Amino acid sequence: MILSVETATLGGSVCVTRGESVLASVVGDPKVSHSNRLLREVSECLETARVSLSDIDLFVVVCGPGSFTGLRIGLATVKGFAATLGRPCVGIPTLHVLARSAGPASATIALLPAGRGEVFAQSLSVSPEGNVKEMDTPAHLAPLEVFERYGELQTLLWTGPGAQIHRDLIRDHAQKRGIEFRDPGVEVKEASEKCWTLAPEVLNFGEQVAPLALEQWKRREPMTPAHLTALYVRPSDAELKCQ
Repeated sequence: MILSVETATLGGSVCVTRGESVLASVVGDPKVSHSNRLLREVSECLETARVSLSDIDLFVVVCGPGSFTGLRIGLATVKGFAATLGRPCVGIPTLHVLARSAGPASATIALLPAGRGEVFAQSLSVSPEGNVKEMDTPAHLAPLEVFERYGELQTLLWTGPGAQIHRDLIRDHAQKRGIEFRDPGVEVKEASEKCWTLAPEVLNFGEQVAPLALEQWKRREPMTPAHLTALYVRPSDAELKCQ
């Protein structure tokens, strides 16, 4: 039994699964702070799944990058649950979750808004079984720097809230390079060797977290609160001001 918490995005989500089978999930309100609703959402999700917190075998949290405040709230909550109940806990990188939500692809670019018009970006591959592999390290980039980094790749799947926001920019850069651009749900009449595809928008990333956590469980990786840390990628605004 797994409780997954995603507070890296503004809305966030909570999900209870038995293995990979979803028992209940809740999507948060992006207009309300995670600090004001996370525990309520956890309670609602547990109630819908008809289980109690003590029934949870593994606690999982999306560990970043993402909203600094959101990440800290999510990590602190999951660490508290795990430490109090003596259960294992694990963190899953946000961009891995975004990539898995888009489905299998040999090259997926996961984009997450990072504030001030910038994005967190990473190239990953996703197998038909849903296993995620990093092709590079996550980076904090301006939108145009994304194309300097990945623009030479001719077949890409773009995913995440950052890709939705910068859809027109992705399309324009594809057209400049003579690459076909496809929106979600567009009927494909013939295959193209050069194509950038935008994945459908996803609001509930929490449902993608448990399968990735199970992979870590199988690898017997350390899963204690002490091993659970945030992946910020860039310093916070307060840290930048002090530099």
